[in-house]
Amino acid sequence: MLQQLGPLGIVGLVIVLLGIALIASQSLLIAAGMALILAGLGLIVKALVSGLLQSFGMF
Repeated sequence: MLQQLGPLGIVGLVIVLLGIALIASQSLLIAAGMALILAGLGLIVKALVSGLLQSFGMF
């Protein structure tokens, strides 16, 4: 998975994880909620991209 992200994607992932860790140091409940929101958004984007690729016959 990390090979498909590339260096910029890995940096972005690290920044997101550091942001959630920073929030978790203050409030675990809010950090858990934000992590669920990010996971949901990731699933939505993955579904949209795979649907788009299927419409072009690439996937």
